[in-house]
Amino acid sequence: MSNKNIVVYTKPNCMQCNFTKKFLDDNNISYIIKDVHASEEALAEVKNLGFQSLPVVVFEGTEPFFGFRPDLLEELITA
Repeated sequence: MSNKNIVVYTKPNCMQCNFTKKFLDDNNISYIIKDVHASEEALAEVKNLGFQSLPVVVFEGTEPFFGFRPDLLEELITA
């Protein structure tokens, strides 16, 4: 796995957020969690990216995306 930072913007009780984090955990991919309920800064970052739904996944060199997207998460494994 590359040492590029993956950021997952999340919130409590979000099933798609949990699926995304579980996928990354199951594939031993390290990531940073930013909880938009706990951090106004994280919420502002999501809004600045143009998203209103969670999770939002940001990975250097790729377009940010939202939702549980196994197809796009698969690409992070080989990145």
